[in-house]
Amino acid sequence: MSGFDWQFFLEVLIGGLLSGVMYSLVAIGFVLIYKTSGVLNFAQGAMLLFAALTFVSLVERGVPFALALVITFAVMVAIGIAIERVVLRPLTNRPPMTLFMATLGLSYILEGAAQLLWGTQVHGLDLGIDDVPFEVGGILISQFDFFAAAVAAVLVLFLSIFFRYTRVGLAFRAVADDQFAALAVGLRLPWIWATVWAVAGLVALVAGLLWGARLGVQFSLSLVVLKALPVLVLGGFDSIPGAIVGGLLIGATEKLAEVYIGEYFGGGIESWFAYVVALAFLLIRPSGIFGQKLVERV
Repeated sequence: MSGFDWQFFLEVLIGGLLSGVMYSLVAIGFVLIYKTSGVLNFAQGAMLLFAALTFVSLVERGVPFALALVITFAVMVAIGIAIERVVLRPLTNRPPMTLFMATLGLSYILEGAAQLLWGTQVHGLDLGIDDVPFEVGGILISQFDFFAAAVAAVLVLFLSIFFRYTRVGLAFRAVADDQFAALAVGLRLPWIWATVWAVAGLVALVAGLLWGARLGVQFSLSLVVLKALPVLVLGGFDSIPGAIVGGLLIGATEKLAEVYIGEYFGGGIESWFAYVVALAFLLIRPSGIFGQKLVERV
């Protein structure tokens, strides 16, 4: 191991961890909805695309940055509430597959609406942060990845405070633990679900801006939702801390695998190695690291 380049290893590892934070942002949107309603919201990727495309289109039409951000936030909150009220509320108590198919259909509707409103051209999104490296202790770190990680940390801190110390947050946690008990003490489930969908719209906005700045705002942006699935498998579908840890593990694993073992597979394994890890993890712990274990009662 004397010839092993530890500095390069740390650069790859830190780069992977910072990239994993971006995956975690998408996964958090899944967790919020699944934890309260048991719905695997496959429309999260389309919400992310719609948020990024709305924001960049407003900015290109001369709307100031801050105002465009506020308008896009209001639009995403309205979309989240509308999805819960118009589509999912009438499907309450339906089989999980029915709900999943409903969100899958919603994803195509949102993508079509985005195309109808803003067109199909690719947009560049500039958040004022260049994707250039800076040096810390001899290790090069991407400035944009560091900025994205900082934004994600602030968002997670906000969500933690919101769900732990506000009445809405306490109601959310009660519904997540036991919906029937929450109903028994008088909590209004439709109102809580609408609030959670609104928060999911906020998460989609933040993730959409960061991913749009990295990849460009285009319709393939909605496919980043697929990167969240291995994260959810590792961290658990009902845990926000699990989404963070799962994202870090997936980001680090795929970067290290690409650099150190990718050459043995012809390269390009970064795009699919995360799914190999997720599949292997499913065989060991299907509920994820932080997910609740399902115990069958005889």
